[in-house]
Amino acid sequence: MMIDSVQRLHETAITLRNALVSQDWIAIGELDLQCRMAIDAAMVDSHDEEELRSGLENLLSLYRELVTVCQTEQRRLAGELVQLNQSRQGAKVYQLFG
Repeated sequence: MMIDSVQRLHETAITLRNALVSQDWIAIGELDLQCRMAIDAAMVDSHDEEELRSGLENLLSLYRELVTVCQTEQRRLAGELVQLNQSRQGAKVYQLFG
């Protein structure tokens, strides 16, 4: 059972990394939940602390990367919204005086 739960954690992390690379935000949301469940199971079932620690450290690194990518995407989208709002304001002024 311990190998299964730690292996599941590892496989879920790989799938999450692939979703991150393709920026599949819907899959990332679903995989985040799966990772949390896999962590819970591995914490209960694992008797190999080193293997569990290694898996959790890899997952922590992946989540740090995920947070960085999400923050970058958030800034990009915020910039697009600012430009959209500026364009909309410009269109309103044009309509007033045009």
